[in-house]
Amino acid sequence: MSVEVRPDVTRSPVRGLAGGVRALAAVAWLCGALVVLAQIVYSMTEPDDRIFTTVASVIAFAVASVCDALARFGPRAAVLLVVVAGGGGLLAETIGVHTGFPFGDYRYTGSLGLELAGVPAVVPLAWVMMCWPALLVGRSLTGWSRGDRPMWPVVAVGAWALASWDVFLDPQMVDAGHWVWSSPAPALPGVDGVPLTNYAGWVLVSVVMMTVLQRGVGRPRVTRELDLRVGPAPVLYLWTYGSSVWAHAAFFGRPAVSVVAGLLMGLVAIPFAVAVWRAHR
Repeated sequence: MSVEVRPDVTRSPVRGLAGGVRALAAVAWLCGALVVLAQIVYSMTEPDDRIFTTVASVIAFAVASVCDALARFGPRAAVLLVVVAGGGGLLAETIGVHTGFPFGDYRYTGSLGLELAGVPAVVPLAWVMMCWPALLVGRSLTGWSRGDRPMWPVVAVGAWALASWDVFLDPQMVDAGHWVWSSPAPALPGVDGVPLTNYAGWVLVSVVMMTVLQRGVGRPRVTRELDLRVGPAPVLYLWTYGSSVWAHAAFFGRPAVSVVAGLLMGLVAIPFAVAVWRAHR
């Protein structure tokens, strides 16, 4: 498996760079496979026994995203992802838990294991895992990588790609008992149990994260930004969308969430699926 390398990075030995990319891609795809396996097992497991597959899925996805960022854009992008999405996610959640801003008044129940400042350690990893593919969605759908385009469309589309996923996530986690809201109304139609303030907070945090990441990651070091030989991030985003639509309708007893979140996230996920297909036909 070979990876085309941009001319501007050929000062380094091409063979060594391609070999490093292949190794990272192998790790990323292995972790991606573990994500899919863990989520399938999750759907077949009793609710009280799902914590292991929940945490395993998030960790594997986060590692896959970091490896994908490293292979696609280099060390700076990978470090920036961890700092911005992981550190920023922990900061936002810590402030949120203790002040109610920007998500609203909520608390974790202690069911997700080790906590840092009142926030489960797995939560910032969840920001890492989805923040990276959301950025790729924004860059792809706005055509930013094809020329000198303004940054704000990337930020807007990427933030939507990230925040709309939470319309799937929050109802699932609330139903699983991992966190609770003191006042879950008003809510989106059909998405009971999660207040609108939560989604407003997600949009705000997502905009900040996408802005910093887009400014900092630079140009990819591979010719095709969505090249699946480099890593699974585009596929994992689409898998998350499709599996979430199916799971809420078939397993979680939340068909309304499947429809509402499916429409909201589908605004970017469906065009992104077309973009990925076109990039590899």
